[in-house]
Amino acid sequence: MKLIVSFFFLIFMIPASIYDFKIASLDGKSVDFSAYKGKTLLIVNTASKCGYTPQYDELQKLHEQFGSKITILGFPANNFGGQEPGTNLQIAEFCQKNYGVSFQMFEKISVKGADQHPLYAWLKEKTGQEPSWNFCKYLVKPDGTVTFFKSSVSPLDSQITGAL
Repeated sequence: MKLIVSFFFLIFMIPASIYDFKIASLDGKSVDFSAYKGKTLLIVNTASKCGYTPQYDELQKLHEQFGSKITILGFPANNFGGQEPGTNLQIAEFCQKNYGVSFQMFEKISVKGADQHPLYAWLKEKTGQEPSWNFCKYLVKPDGTVTFFKSSVSPLDSQITGAL
């Protein structure tokens, strides 16, 4: 029975394309991913109280320096060590106050486990990888290819900037 439920979930809950998703931003507005067609996306699971939290600064620099070539999408998640305990409003205030974040941030979601958000299920299906900690990254190219990067890879690393 569990296999049938999982199969049903994969067929009916996970969109076929990244551009089929609609997800609420930190301020509660629905963001239609069809607006990102033709763009390279960097999808990152974030947290405010993590050793990798300073990567917000690097993500902002990437956004400022390469914004015409890449769109950064941040997804706060509390899956690892309870390092994102805040509300969406608290997260938005933290990101703006401490890092001047101006790239698109989304509502807090779960990036792994039984309550994994469908976006992250889609990313896992495409790469065979799911976040092992905060600030894992998925580079989604306009042709649909998806590359996974561990938390330790800086957003400004040549593996990412070189792919632009």
